[in-house]
Amino acid sequence: MNRTAVLNVVGLTPSLLGPHTPRLNAFAQRGRQTVIVPAFPAVTCTAQSSYLTGLRPAQHGIVGNGWYHRELAEVQFWKQSNHLVQGRKVWEALRAKLGTRPSDPGTCSFTCAQLFWWFNMYAGVDWAITPRPMYPADGRKVFDIYTKPPTLRPEIKRDLGEFPFPTFWGPAAGVPSPQGPPDAASRWIAAAAQWIEERHQPTLSLVYLPHLDYNLQRLGPGHASIAADLRAVDAIAGDLIDFYRARDVQAWVLSEYGLTDVHTPVHLNRAFRQAGWIAIRDELGLELLDCGASRVFAVADHQVAHVYLNDPSLERAARELLERQPGVAQVLDAAGKKASGLDHPRAGDLVAVAAPNAWFTYYYWLDDALAPDFARTVDIHRKPGYDPVELFLDPQLCCPRLKIAWRLLQKNLGLRMLMDVVPLDATLVQGSHGALPADPKDRPVLITERTDLLSGGPLEATDVCALLQRAVLTP
Repeated sequence: MNRTAVLNVVGLTPSLLGPHTPRLNAFAQRGRQTVIVPAFPAVTCTAQSSYLTGLRPAQHGIVGNGWYHRELAEVQFWKQSNHLVQGRKVWEALRAKLGTRPSDPGTCSFTCAQLFWWFNMYAGVDWAITPRPMYPADGRKVFDIYTKPPTLRPEIKRDLGEFPFPTFWGPAAGVPSPQGPPDAASRWIAAAAQWIEERHQPTLSLVYLPHLDYNLQRLGPGHASIAADLRAVDAIAGDLIDFYRARDVQAWVLSEYGLTDVHTPVHLNRAFRQAGWIAIRDELGLELLDCGASRVFAVADHQVAHVYLNDPSLERAARELLERQPGVAQVLDAAGKKASGLDHPRAGDLVAVAAPNAWFTYYYWLDDALAPDFARTVDIHRKPGYDPVELFLDPQLCCPRLKIAWRLLQKNLGLRMLMDVVPLDATLVQGSHGALPADPKDRPVLITERTDLLSGGPLEATDVCALLQRAVLTP
């Protein structure tokens, strides 16, 4: 049995490996690297679920980072229960193959740590850490983490300090801020991985390093400033690789997707609204999308949008409208979803795929003055779609740092406040993912020193699960 650590360097592609990634280059030169044909859609939750189960979304059910729950008539994003992922996970497969220790028939010889990979809560792993704010009844949001076992939480916070939550997502992610350096979140996760290894020596460690993802979305992969992000993540990953090697743990590096430069936001729900298919509820003078009452609406997720038809008679009209939209490259119907491995009840009745230079917003209002209050905040659970504009501070604010300080003072005084510093300008976003990039160099990558296990040809995302099992099991 070979102890193994999988470093998920989000957004890393062959096109980004070069002069700014000397340690990852050296790791690849000692072994082998290959391109992964990404899961579809190529987004976090779908990609990770495909890696960990060896199944396509039609089988594991994770059709995106979020979807419309038809029974609840609600869109829900970034849910955390591992029970949502259908199929046998890699740790379950390995535990079944390795069995129990002869000296202790009640204890399996295989152990697993899952560190910030998604759908982390209630997973059948031995140690888990995931971001999880607390929401007291007075309306506050208190940054924190969830751990398994629960006793791990106070112990690791005592040794590493609080997880720098604002640098994990939002305007402070990937940029210098009072909460820490640009790569503070990834540094903390890497330190947590070392902390777990030193105390528990898992057979398999799954480590999530998100730093590269932030500015790839803000600026696009072609921007010169990405060089600094590459150097930062190269140092973090390089240190982890060296740490694991010194402890006789084989490291694997992979990524979930590759990003492409974009400049065209596509507002599908606005088009549906103008067609008269979207239902809007007035709440305190602002507009709220009423999914259950809408005849057609889109759940946007980067470059893929699930389109749900509460009125099936509109399928042909909705498809024709989608195909006329600039920035829409493809519309999948039932046959298209089946061919793409996306024919699951959670998926939209139609699925729109953006052109390489375009991406989908969730925006449905026609007047920014009527946008819901959460639109100008970081609120990943309330928004009926993914919103990368949360990575920006509103450039129209004259003193954004001062406004943030004032809001935090209000919060600390126990007053109600709204951290309304996010812009409503989707043209700010310069990088996206979700569709299959045409150039293989823009697709996710896998790097390992186990040349005996990797032929060098492209891998399907569904191949990764079996490959990791062989990495643990094969001498």
